[in-house]
Amino acid sequence: MSTRSEILALLKTAGATSSQNLAKRLGITPMAVKLQLYDLEAERLVCAELGPRSRGRPSKLWKLTEAADQFFPNSHAALSRDILVGIRKTLGEQALDRVLEARAAEQYTRYASELNSCDTLAEKLTRLAELRSEEGYMACVETTDNKLVLVENHCPICAAAKECVKLCNGELELFQRTLGTEFVVERTEHIVSGDRRCVYTVRPNQRGGKA
Repeated sequence: MSTRSEILALLKTAGATSSQNLAKRLGITPMAVKLQLYDLEAERLVCAELGPRSRGRPSKLWKLTEAADQFFPNSHAALSRDILVGIRKTLGEQALDRVLEARAAEQYTRYASELNSCDTLAEKLTRLAELRSEEGYMACVETTDNKLVLVENHCPICAAAKECVKLCNGELELFQRTLGTEFVVERTEHIVSGDRRCVYTVRPNQRGGKA
């Protein structure tokens, strides 16, 4: 992977980041990173904003623009969106619901089979993140406030999801069904709502679950 591609990938997963931090992550000089960032800025793929700093001048943080989405999986976004719109217009809302239900059923069958050998919540989420990454979601598992969270840094179906809110609602329901009733799944960040990523907090419910 080229330095340019690595910078784009890091900004996608880490969000707004300083050139110094990027240089440290990549193992190259800050000047080398800045030259790459200036080139990317000229192409309108990244932009800079001023971030907080305890002392001295505010630091410059770099982040991706919407134009950079072209470098990440989109699952033929425009086609998917147009198909959903076409189904709704020609066959009606109920037909669209059946299509989405069939898609969710196929995903559940695959996820449930893959997670069947996992014992703990951590194992389940790790495997689920791997499956979602294979689908283009750039997913990973993090721990926040002593809770496990599934993070999706990219949405390959974003264009379709903006047209059809039920797609996103269905994914939340899919995760809940896949992980089982012993866990509670809550979406705390949402790309379609304007956040940088989608985040799902997962915790055992009152009846318990093995973390």
